[in-house]
Amino acid sequence: MQFFFRPRGIALIGATANSKKGGHSILFNLRQGFDGPVYPVNPRYDTILDLACFPSVAAVPDPVDLAIVFVPGPKVPEIIRQCAARGIRGAMIESSGFAEAGPEGQVLQQELVAIARETGIRLWGPNCMGLVDARRRYVFSFVTPTIWNEGLTPGKVSLIVQSGLLSGGFLIDLMTHGTTGISKVCSVGNKVDVNECDLLQYLAEDPDTEAIGLYLEAIPEGRRFLELCRRCPKPIVVLKGGKSPGGARAARSHTASLAGNGAVVTGALAQAGVVEANGFKQMVDICRTLAEFSQVRPEALGRVAILTYSGGSGIISADGLHALGLPLARLADQTLAEIKKVFPDWMPVSNPVDLWPAVEQNGAQAVYTAAARAALADPEVDALFIHTFSGGFDLDLDLKEVAAEARRRSKPVFCWLLGAREAARRFQIDVQALGVPVFREISRAVECIKAVFTPRIRSVEPAGGSAVPEDAKKQIKDAAGVLNEHRAKGVLAACRIPTVAEEIVAYAAQADAFARAHGYPVVLKGLMPGAVHKTEQGLVRLGIASPEALATAWRELHAAMDGKGEILVQPMLRGQPELIVGGLRDGQFGACVMCGLGGIMAEILDDAAFAVAPLSRADALTLIGRLKTRALLNGFRGSTPVDRQALAEILVRLGDLMTACPQIREIDINPLICVEGKPVAVDASIILEKR
Repeated sequence: MQFFFRPRGIALIGATANSKKGGHSILFNLRQGFDGPVYPVNPRYDTILDLACFPSVAAVPDPVDLAIVFVPGPKVPEIIRQCAARGIRGAMIESSGFAEAGPEGQVLQQELVAIARETGIRLWGPNCMGLVDARRRYVFSFVTPTIWNEGLTPGKVSLIVQSGLLSGGFLIDLMTHGTTGISKVCSVGNKVDVNECDLLQYLAEDPDTEAIGLYLEAIPEGRRFLELCRRCPKPIVVLKGGKSPGGARAARSHTASLAGNGAVVTGALAQAGVVEANGFKQMVDICRTLAEFSQVRPEALGRVAILTYSGGSGIISADGLHALGLPLARLADQTLAEIKKVFPDWMPVSNPVDLWPAVEQNGAQAVYTAAARAALADPEVDALFIHTFSGGFDLDLDLKEVAAEARRRSKPVFCWLLGAREAARRFQIDVQALGVPVFREISRAVECIKAVFTPRIRSVEPAGGSAVPEDAKKQIKDAAGVLNEHRAKGVLAACRIPTVAEEIVAYAAQADAFARAHGYPVVLKGLMPGAVHKTEQGLVRLGIASPEALATAWRELHAAMDGKGEILVQPMLRGQPELIVGGLRDGQFGACVMCGLGGIMAEILDDAAFAVAPLSRADALTLIGRLKTRALLNGFRGSTPVDRQALAEILVRLGDLMTACPQIREIDINPLICVEGKPVAVDASIILEKR
C-alpha cells in the first residue's frame, strides 16, 4: 500500500488545461504539495501548468508507481491495462460511472476486478475522491482547490470514508472551521479492490495517525475487519450507514427481524472494541478526543470537575454527565480551601464550580488558573471540564499553564466554548494545539468525555466452548427449510441447552397421561410444516388446567389444523424474565448470536444485543451486559436473579452450533423462560438453508 501513500512519481491520466474540469483540479492540487515528479497524460496537450504532457501511459518516464485516473468510465479498463503493462503498481480511479450507475456500470466494474486479478495491479476506487494527507501536503484528489485557501491543518486523526463528495465537503468544513487537524482522509468509493480493511491495516501502523474514523455503508469482509480492529493499538470510531429497517432483508424469525435495525453491526463493533458514532461530526469529535487521550490512568473512574462562568451551563453539564453514567467529582476539603482563596468571602465552593463572582473580583485568568490547578491536584478528580467564552465579558483566557499541569498529572481537560465568531475560532485552534479538545456544544463534550472513560474491551479471537456433538449434526444433516419446534429442541438438547419436557401426542388421552405425569397446567401446540409463528396462526393453547379443558383444547386444535401436522404437549412453565436468544447468519459477519428480552415484548421493546460467533464466555457475559433491560436480570420485585453464567453458557453453545453447521440460517429460542433463575428453552425453531 505504500505506493498509494508515498509514491515516487505520479501519472495523471485525464489531465486537462480546462480549469473547470476535475482533471485540472487534480493537477493543481498535486503541484501544490507533492514533492515527486508529476506526469500529466493527455494526447491533446504538449504542456499543462508548465509541465510536459505525455500522449500515453507508455510514454511516461520513470519513476512512476501510482496512476491517478480521471477519464470517462468506459475508457478506464483499457487505461488500467496500459498502467499494468507499464509496470505501475497502483491506480487511484476517481472516475464515476461504475456500479453506482446501473447495469452497464456494473459490467465495467467487474471488468476492473478481472484486470486486477489478472495483472496484480492494485485499484483504489472507482467513484472516489482519492487521498488527502495534510501532514505531507499531498492532495491526490479533485477536491476543490479552495482547500488551500485556509491551509491544510495537520492533525492526528485519519479518516476512511466510503462516500466521495461527502469526504471532500467534510474535509473543507473541518479545515475552514478549525474543528480539527487531519492526518489522512481516504475516500474509497466503490471498493473494487482496495477496501477499508487494507486501509485500516496501513493506518494501524502509520506513525502520523493516533485515531481512525470510518464512514462505511457496507463491510463485505466483516470478519477480517473485526480481526483488524481487535489487533489495532489505536482507537477506532465507526459511523455505519444503512442500518435502518428499510435497508434490511425480510425476516422470517424474531431473531432475524430484531437484527434488521443494525443491531448486528452494533454488537460486532462493540465486540471488537470499536466506538460507534451516530453522525459525521460526532465521529470526528470522538476521534480527535481519543487521539489526545487514548489511554487514561488505570485508577481513573471518570469523575469530572466542572469550572464554569455560568450556573446554568454548570447544571446542564452535570445533568449530561449523569445521563451518561459519569459522576461529578467530590472535591476534597483541601481543594475547596484552595479555590476559596480566589472566591468572595460570601461565596461557597461546590462542584460544578461557578467562577463568575470570583472572576468579577480577581479577573478570569487568575481565577481559572487557580481553580484548575487545585482541581487537577485532587486525587478524586479524573478529568476537568472548563467552560470558556472568547471575545467579550473579560473572559479571554490563556490555558497554556492549565494544559501543562494536566499533562503533568496525566488528567484530560475538555473545553466548552462560546464567543464571537473570529475570536472563538482563533481560541479553538490555539487551545486544541495545546492538546485540549474544544467543543461548541456541551452535549458533544460530554459524549467525548464518556468515550475517553469507557473501556474498549477488544476480545481475543474467541475459542468457543465444547465441540458440537455429532448427534446434533446428524439431526440436521439431511433436513432443509424450517424444523418444527420439537425437532429444533431435539438439536438444542443434543448441544446441552436446557429444554422443557415435551411429547408429541397422537390423541387427547395420551396428552392427559403426559399432563398427569408432569402436572397440570399444560400447553398444547400445533406443529404445522414450515410454520414458525404458531401463536399468530392460532395454534397454541396455554394454561390448560384440567382433563376436561385438555380434551376441549385438543378438539379445537385438531380441527384448526385440519388433520395436518402434529400436536405437542408441554408443562406450563412459569418464571421471569422471559428472554429470547438465537442465532443468524449475517451477510457481513457470518454466524452471529443474539440475546434479548423475549416473549411478546421482544418486538415491542426491541431490546436485543448481538455478537459474532464463536463466543468466549467473557464475550457472552459482555453481550448480556449490553442489554438495555439488563437490570431485570438482577431480580425484580422479589424475583430470583437470572443465572448469568448459565445464560452465557447457552449463548456460547448456540455460537458453536452456528459455527459448526453452516447449513443453519437462523435459530430462534423464544421464550427462554428463567425458572428459579435457570434459563429453559420453551419454544424454538431452526431454519436451514434450502437444498
